Amino acid sequence: MGIALIVAAVVFAATRGPEAGSSVAERRRAGGETQPATKESSTTTSTTRARRGSGEPVVFAFGGDVHFEGSLRAQLDSNPGGMFSPIAGELGTADVAMVNLETAITEGGSPEPKAYNFRVPASALNALRGGGIDVVTMANNHGVDYGPIGLADTLAAKATGGLPIVGIGNNATEAYAPWQTTVRGQRISVIGASDVIDEQFLSTWAATDTHGGIASAKGADQARLIAAVQAARHDADTLVVYLHWGVESTTCPSSRQAELAQALVAAGADIVVGSHAHRVQGGGRLGGAFVDYGLGNFVFYNESGESGRSGVLTVTATGRDIDTYQWKPARIVGGIPHLLTPPASDEASAAWDAQRTCTGLTP
Repeated sequence: MGIALIVAAVVFAATRGPEAGSSVAERRRAGGETQPATKESSTTTSTTRARRGSGEPVVFAFGGDVHFEGSLRAQLDSNPGGMFSPIAGELGTADVAMVNLETAITEGGSPEPKAYNFRVPASALNALRGGGIDVVTMANNHGVDYGPIGLADTLAAKATGGLPIVGIGNNATEAYAPWQTTVRGQRISVIGASDVIDEQFLSTWAATDTHGGIASAKGADQARLIAAVQAARHDADTLVVYLHWGVESTTCPSSRQAELAQALVAAGADIVVGSHAHRVQGGGRLGGAFVDYGLGNFVFYNESGESGRSGVLTVTATGRDIDTYQWKPARIVGGIPHLLTPPASDEASAAWDAQRTCTGLTP
């Protein structure tokens, strides 16, 4: 990232001011599950919010790519409520835990003509909820792997599955819409989008005003994503964007990732994270915001070498201020991430810090 770009980001962050917007319904956590938040009455009076919102910190936990292929399908069939147990404790302690669900939710449809097609029954949503996950994004290059029927099934599961899903919808309005919730008076908004869609599927997979699909960040669709972020800014104390982006098997971000991160932060995002490379990439501060370019695999059938390097990213934010962040390294074993312990965790944390040198981000 060029020096001018970094300076521009710092100047922008220093000038971001208070935002206004109406509040959303209080987030309810019971038995480890999170209920979707709903808008309060439209008669609620808008009030000017300070940069730190209610003044209370909120802890976010982010994991990378999740599917249920290979041996993971057998685990899902036999123990959906407990298959995430090795990592559920870490996710459950966060106020908002999020992953990328990289699969269609269907048992029907026809596979699209591509190298890899992933699908999962709706029982996967029960497993995710049982693992302490509060919201998932499905804006990725596998969300519509099983065509129009698979998409219809996915949207039906979204409507009835009891787990908030962003980044996919019956039209663009739904696909780009944020999930909104309130934690200790802090208004949280989460948007999902994908910068990775095979060119031959772009016209059929990307959600538009007239047909369903995923929220795209590619080409002209970037303007729609930026507009969605700008609109969500008015109703949020902390605004998160989870992206599917980057180049597979790389450990440093691409120039496109850096460009998109800058644009999203300029539009009002406070936390920008993402996955797709199937590799852990670096994270750090971009002006007043936080960016992580690659969360790696999380629940995944390929656990060899770098593919099995995983972890949980925790970010504590008070309104628009990023208080602290930490990469908690893990290793995928039997498809599920297991947190490392010293000295392996110390070495892995140091390696993650070292990856920041190719990101243009600051500690």
